[in-house]
Amino acid sequence: MNPDALTAELQNLISTLKSALPAPTPATDWQALAYRWRRHAHGGYLESVADISPIRLGDLQNIERQKGEIRRNTEQFVRGLPANNVLLTGARGCGKSSLVKALLNEFADTGLRVVEVDKDLLHELPEIIALLRGRAEKFIIYCDDLSFNDDDASYRALKVTLDGSLHAGAENVIIYATSNRRHLLPEYMTDNLKTKVDERGEIHPGEAVEDKISLSDRFGLWLSFYANTQDDYLRAVDHWLQHYGYVLDGEARAEALRFAQTRGNRSGRAASQFARDWAGRQGLAKAGQ
Repeated sequence: MNPDALTAELQNLISTLKSALPAPTPATDWQALAYRWRRHAHGGYLESVADISPIRLGDLQNIERQKGEIRRNTEQFVRGLPANNVLLTGARGCGKSSLVKALLNEFADTGLRVVEVDKDLLHELPEIIALLRGRAEKFIIYCDDLSFNDDDASYRALKVTLDGSLHAGAENVIIYATSNRRHLLPEYMTDNLKTKVDERGEIHPGEAVEDKISLSDRFGLWLSFYANTQDDYLRAVDHWLQHYGYVLDGEARAEALRFAQTRGNRSGRAASQFARDWAGRQGLAKAGQ
């Protein structure tokens, strides 16, 4: 084989090998305010989130006690004071996830950052915490809609992380999780059949029940959310209508109630969705005049 042909063949071979190799892990943009943990062939990495929700704490209606508690806990955290991991549970659409987004907007200027981690990647928490440890920023690791199946072992990784090892290894990391149920594993009638009563009448739950409760117990702060009353819902609608430059008049009130009835709930999310729909329809009607 002549030298030119050999050189060409080697170049083709090198090109083929390069194309077969996985791309390098993206570098972390530490100037970002929020991240998502992603998997890559070489491992996990922090993907910057550019489209951060602009929601503020004042936009969240009818959850004043919950707002006060989680804001206080977060302020303790960003100031370097002792703070608890937080579990937010309750009715859908009542502001659990929005609270975490609003906290980022509230405390970003003082160094707060948020890392969203999917439930399926919770077993990588040690890797995530190792990456964040030593940074000057304060990081909330945020797990949305957290729940597990009986055969889901990823909850044990979270359990171990919450059980003291988190703050021992990274004082600038805390975990906030949302769930529609407080006990993060499903509960069955058969679990209660394993409950024992000793000779003094003291009740001892079975091991299965204890295991299912123990994960929730590792969150130091529990915040429960409840379904809105009609008045609560209308106050939220009024707030969001004002945001779009409208008022809750009689027509808007009737439409808002009809909207909630159609959706089957009166959540803050439904109030925001109605206001957006109403403002859009009113704007379209004006444009057609």
